[in-house]
Amino acid sequence: PEREGMFHRGPGLNLTSGQYTAPLAGFYTFSTMLHIAHREPRRKRQGCRGSRLRVLICVQSCCQHNSHLESVSRLESSGDLFTISVTGTLYLQAGQYASVFVDNTAGSPLTVQSGSDFSAVLLGV
Repeated sequence: PEREGMFHRGPGLNLTSGQYTAPLAGFYTFSTMLHIAHREPRRKRQGCRGSRLRVLICVQSCCQHNSHLESVSRLESSGDLFTISVTGTLYLQAGQYASVFVDNTAGSPLTVQSGSDFSAVLLGV
């Protein structure tokens, strides 16, 4: 909210924790688009064969249950910057929260870049 072009409306988003807490029980559409960069130069990276990156939007941090949205992407060793997104609908009870998780099996450090976003919109109760 401090920077031009950014906004948030409503009491549900906690910028410190990165969690969206549902003020009402209902169906919410969630979306995240993450711009991710390799933090190591290409020549130092481990082989990316079989490496994947999972981005999840999980309810109550329970990513192992069916209460999450997920996108899986294979990491290529040729790129320094790539984008991965997740969009879908989840049902949240009042007071439950959703947040974004990144599962990196690449073995090389990655950084989520500025310009990435996370949104939640109440569709209906």
